[in-house]
Amino acid sequence: CGRTPDEAMRLVPLLFSLCGTAQSLAAVEALEAALGLDARPHTAARALLADAESVTNHAWQVLMDWPARLGEALQPKEVAGLRAAVTAIHPALYPARDGLRPGGGSLRPDRAALTAAIATLREGVERAVFAGPAPTDGTALERWAGAGATPAARLTHRVLTPVMAGFGACDVPALEPHPAFWFGERLSADAAFSEVPRQDGAPAHTGPLARQSAHPLVAGLLARHGTGLAAHTAARLVELAGLAERLTTWAERLDDAEPAPDTGTARRGAGSGVVETARGRLAHWLRLEDGRIADCRIVAPTEWNFATDGPLAQGLAGASANGALAERTGLLVAALDPCVASVITIQDED
Repeated sequence: CGRTPDEAMRLVPLLFSLCGTAQSLAAVEALEAALGLDARPHTAARALLADAESVTNHAWQVLMDWPARLGEALQPKEVAGLRAAVTAIHPALYPARDGLRPGGGSLRPDRAALTAAIATLREGVERAVFAGPAPTDGTALERWAGAGATPAARLTHRVLTPVMAGFGACDVPALEPHPAFWFGERLSADAAFSEVPRQDGAPAHTGPLARQSAHPLVAGLLARHGTGLAAHTAARLVELAGLAERLTTWAERLDDAEPAPDTGTARRGAGSGVVETARGRLAHWLRLEDGRIADCRIVAPTEWNFATDGPLAQGLAGASANGALAERTGLLVAALDPCVASVITIQDED
């Protein structure tokens, strides 16, 4: 608050070390709505940037967090290779690296560089995560998990066991893919919505499971085990396996584009923006007065998934306090994926 739009956009990626690109995209969309800028020619490029960042966030979970939970060696080199490919995408879209500014930058897609980066991402995921093609149905998933060729497969094998598969299942519904104005109406009307968001007056969950619930593999696990560990794990794997194809689709829709013309007349107004991150749906709302941000509110996926009556709380309610509780709870927290550090403490009481 108090910053000009340009100052704000320089700060956003510095303030948010996780999902910095998605945070910038949500902020810039909100600014453009407030300023009356039409940046639709940049839609495909921005979707490509957001999905590319999701690859690295999912990969961190699968290649760093999951092996740690198995007591196995982490895979930082594989993560670094994927991040290098993702880092190459922005300059391949915007040579001047000006894509994350109100109105968009000078979009000049380097199709050869984009094809190479996407191929690196696809090959890296197939090698490190799946050791081959990704499973597409329940039978293939069980076969892949049983073979245990990668840490991801071995953790999935553990999660598919009867005592694990349904752990954390609850009746909290998925967050619908609401448009930006839906969030803007609520954030502007009630500052508390950013900390305690509600959908139809109730909690909701957001993230891979909300997005992939209709995929046959995920739908089958949901029918058998509910929204427990098995469904969460499969949803993340399905999403990671399909991201390279999504990136290719966005790349095929690219055309050269110039920044949206800024007449300089809009000095007051309000706007909102939304972006799907690896963790779920992120929303920004802001209001401009005299060319500066007078108010700014954000609701992040963590506020949905870790609400006091949200999917974690309801998923843990009634859980047996046996020796496996710490491990299962850790897996559920990781599945819901907070964007801040977390610690699990189990306190015995009479």
